[in-house]
Amino acid sequence: MPVSDFELVEAWKHVLTLSKISAGQSITVLTSSATNKQTLRTAILAARSVGAIVNRLDLQPVNGALSLSRDPLAYVGVTPLTGNRPAMELLKASDLVLDLMTLLFSAEQHEILASGGRILLAVEPPEILLRMLPTLEDREKVLAASKLLQAAKTMHVTSPAGTDVQFTLGDYPILEEYGFCDQPGRWDHWPSGFLATWSNEGTAQGTIVLDKGDILLPQKSYLQDQVIFTINNGYVTNIEGGVDATLLKAYMESFNDPEVYAVSHVGWGLQERAHWSTLGLYDREATIGMDSRARAGNFLWSTGPNNEAGGTRDTACHIDIPMLNCTVLLDGAAVVKNGVLVK
Repeated sequence: MPVSDFELVEAWKHVLTLSKISAGQSITVLTSSATNKQTLRTAILAARSVGAIVNRLDLQPVNGALSLSRDPLAYVGVTPLTGNRPAMELLKASDLVLDLMTLLFSAEQHEILASGGRILLAVEPPEILLRMLPTLEDREKVLAASKLLQAAKTMHVTSPAGTDVQFTLGDYPILEEYGFCDQPGRWDHWPSGFLATWSNEGTAQGTIVLDKGDILLPQKSYLQDQVIFTINNGYVTNIEGGVDATLLKAYMESFNDPEVYAVSHVGWGLQERAHWSTLGLYDREATIGMDSRARAGNFLWSTGPNNEAGGTRDTACHIDIPMLNCTVLLDGAAVVKNGVLVK
């Protein structure tokens, strides 16, 4: 159901306030041809209303001929900012970049953040933005869970479907997503509400069994049958199953890059206002699937790049895989039990 400009302007003002934007600070709104026009329009109105200096930087899309999907996360790494120094200088000089284009997994995003800039990604439809409007309570929940993850040396994940996989932790930072940018050098995503890290290179071992109803992204599909992953020394070494497994293997093979099989980030969802069923209610091009990524009690793991965490793996294929009904153990203590947050 559509939302009014008034509601979305008020939501943007709320997020900008949480992000500590004040009069006289500069905001650059980064856009491309697929940017939601209402999100753009209301972001500019809200930023002006809090006294910010607002610029818009509109860039031409790339990767269209290379990607097998129109999802912005279906082919990552090269962006419209690659080699574009004038644009980069504007973004690095801004107090906050509102990313309505999608810069994820790019060297340019890392460079902007390293210079002290802040980036807030917001590409979901307006009604999803409103439903998962971030709060200070979201931040507290994510940071409390982050303390547990920071202290952990191992993550062990099991499920009734047969998942039994272990990750050694500690070499990479924690990704804390709570929906706003309240400090220099911070990246976040509205909407969100989840926690992740990257396992130490070469340490992921075991079996992950995707069950019926689990989700593949960017495919944006609910699985119709089980898909079984064998993981050895940090890489997916075998994928078994029916049609879903066959299609997934063909998709990954199309990148012709062995790094697409590397285990990337691992974590769990914390957002109570996210819903598993939402993906089935939207056209595939309308959403990137943040409900399933952030849904409270999921286990979210991924394959492909780790350059977001400071690693060197920048393969163009990134697959996010949120799962239901898993138990997530940190050093033997459950933080998620059978798909429900342990409180």
